Amino acid sequence: MQLGRLGAWYPVDRLDAAGIRAFVATVERLGYDTLWYPESRGYESLSLAGFMLGASRTLKLGSSIASIYARDAFTAGRGLASLRALYGDRFILGLGVSHLPMVEGVRGHSYAKPVPAMRAYLDGIDKALGVEAAEAPIALAALGPLMLKLASDRTRGALPYNVTPAHTAMAAKALAQGKWLAVEQKVCLETDPARARALGRTELARYMRLDNYRNNWLRTGFTEAELEGGGSDRFIDGMVLWGDAATIRRGLAAHFAAGATHVCIQPVHAEGDFAARDATLAALAGA
Repeated sequence: MQLGRLGAWYPVDRLDAAGIRAFVATVERLGYDTLWYPESRGYESLSLAGFMLGASRTLKLGSSIASIYARDAFTAGRGLASLRALYGDRFILGLGVSHLPMVEGVRGHSYAKPVPAMRAYLDGIDKALGVEAAEAPIALAALGPLMLKLASDRTRGALPYNVTPAHTAMAAKALAQGKWLAVEQKVCLETDPARARALGRTELARYMRLDNYRNNWLRTGFTEAELEGGGSDRFIDGMVLWGDAATIRRGLAAHFAAGATHVCIQPVHAEGDFAARDATLAALAGA
């Protein structure tokens, strides 16, 4: 599988079946290479992939991410094989260790050390597929150096989330040549600074108390003070590209200049304003 340059990222848990079909059709019509989607408290990841693959013709679908605590490794491996057999080479299995509150508080599992847990999970996928995971379209949610190394050694590459071009440059150096570096970037097609930053703070609020992200933000140059009170303006501006389309395109170009092989755009908009979502994707298609 070849991964194109530009994708879209969206939490489709917000949508019903008709809304998902319409959104998938929009993303495909606009020419995005891949649609990425998360797994949290809503739709089960592989079931959702099958639904969206059935609603599209050429669009790739990527889990970003499917939690390793949501299904055992054998099931994940066979799920990937099943989707590829039924829908062609259009599904990417993005895997992640999720976060302690989701794993223990929601799913009732014990949260293990991330890198050893992921390594063991990939061992199980190897057995399920009968080949090494690196030979299949599998990538890892990776922020820190140890998970980036595992992504490089055992899969097609990495799927960093909530990062800046500075992190992209660090990740590109950590990955072997030819590996995917598919970076998520939040964007807000809004030129008013106060409104754009307010929308950004609302979108980022759910992530601000998760240690995996906080530790990475501190590692990449933000301070504890900048992460308090919903985030400083510098922090919000670093996480959410806002402004007109030309300004946002320059921000996306910075990730490519830093070494990203693929950037997936996540539209940030007011709750339920799907017209703004689609307008954002239309304005940035082909960026």
